[in-house]
Amino acid sequence: MANKEATVAELTEKFSSSSAILLTEYRGLTVAQLKELRRNLSADATYAVAKNTLLTIAAKNAGVTAFDGQLAGPSAMAFVHGDAVNVAKQLRDFAKANPLLIVKSGYLDGVALSAEEVKKLADLETKEVLLAKAAGVLKASLFKAAYVFQAPLSQAVRTVDALREKQSN
Repeated sequence: MANKEATVAELTEKFSSSSAILLTEYRGLTVAQLKELRRNLSADATYAVAKNTLLTIAAKNAGVTAFDGQLAGPSAMAFVHGDAVNVAKQLRDFAKANPLLIVKSGYLDGVALSAEEVKKLADLETKEVLLAKAAGVLKASLFKAAYVFQAPLSQAVRTVDALREKQSN
């Protein structure tokens, strides 16, 4: 009994502290495959396998209702503490190689996500790529601004030179 309470407390903490949570069904996956999945996700998420009743209690304790009625069969949660897009991509890629893994739904920033919405999340570019693109746009804008500021200056110099030449004639 105390072990179950400790597990529920730990899961409740994960529900509360995660930026996103993705629900999967892993029926038919081997222990080695689950270990590989955990290793793949370890940088951005914790992949937890637990009894559905304990997951339900922990979700309720944390105030998460996104998974109500969905916890059936062998369920596991990816509790995201890093980049949610990256975790969704890794789950999608793993499911392509291992079709027995099914992403059922998710929870991101207080909003429930369907399986289709989690798939769309996986199709987004990662935070690093988006930041690199934004930096590229800013750099291009700075070069453009420098050119615009420089152009009137060089034009003014040419005008002054033309006026001097006209005066000396």
